[in-house]
Amino acid sequence: MNNQLPNNKFHGIIPPMVTPLLDWDKLDQHGMEKVINHILAGGVHGLFVLGTTGEAPSLSHQLRKEIIKRTLDQVREKVPVLVGITDTSFVESINIAEYAAEKGASAVVLAPPYYFPAGQAELLEYLEHLVPRLPLPLFLYNMPSHTKLFFEPETVKAASEIPGVIGLKDSSANMVYFHQLQQLFKNQDGFKLFVGPEELLGETLVLGGHGGVCGGANLIPELYVSMYETSIDGDLKKMGELHERIMQISSSIYSVGKYKSSYLKGLKCALSVMNLCNDFMAEPFHKFREPEREIIRRHLIDLGLKPVN
Repeated sequence: MNNQLPNNKFHGIIPPMVTPLLDWDKLDQHGMEKVINHILAGGVHGLFVLGTTGEAPSLSHQLRKEIIKRTLDQVREKVPVLVGITDTSFVESINIAEYAAEKGASAVVLAPPYYFPAGQAELLEYLEHLVPRLPLPLFLYNMPSHTKLFFEPETVKAASEIPGVIGLKDSSANMVYFHQLQQLFKNQDGFKLFVGPEELLGETLVLGGHGGVCGGANLIPELYVSMYETSIDGDLKKMGELHERIMQISSSIYSVGKYKSSYLKGLKCALSVMNLCNDFMAEPFHKFREPEREIIRRHLIDLGLKPVN
């Protein structure tokens, strides 16, 4: 398959889009349109659907395909669209990738298949079997907190030699690991390294990372785009100021509630309060109730935003 496409268009801020829902298996179509328009208006460099922030593992395959189609119909090649194909089923990952290619996606993103504890040699063999069957370039997705597996640096290096593997998104929040990857690929600029946790975006960009896949760019996309552009200009003072604002989002919007789901709940609730989309959560999560919603509303005001409802 033709998955060996140029990857120089992948850089900058590529938000992992939330999935607006009305019910367990029903998309908030109007909300998704508004969220996409809002994100694109912020000047982002791409869009990533069906990732962790998009609650992809909780969605039916039918709904995943609807999200892919509607996103690509709306974006219409304004920016590259990346599609998550992570699945416990080898065949379903291929099916989603083929559908994404058919609808016009630019690349696919894959975390290790969760549940069975694969070793590094097994993960590499899995990629050697999978990637040649994919119709689009592939970004690896390192997300050990959710998959219980991670791509060790040597595995990433070996995987990069498979035609079609063009980069990695790291959501481990382990900067030592990220620096190890940067050392391995310092003479290989064609392999793109993105960071997930936005709290590490500034550091990543200063030290040569290619961009960020940051959830907060659903809410204030222009903030993260400004951080990327400022890093290119080399203005460290301004980067520090932007970092403070990003940390304010992290310490407020993402920190309401007592469970690890607070990031997703807080982000979706904030988008709902801004009247961008519904904040229904896929099971096993539930949206914030009114007390938490009021806290989110106050945090948005502190961030200089104007809640609508």
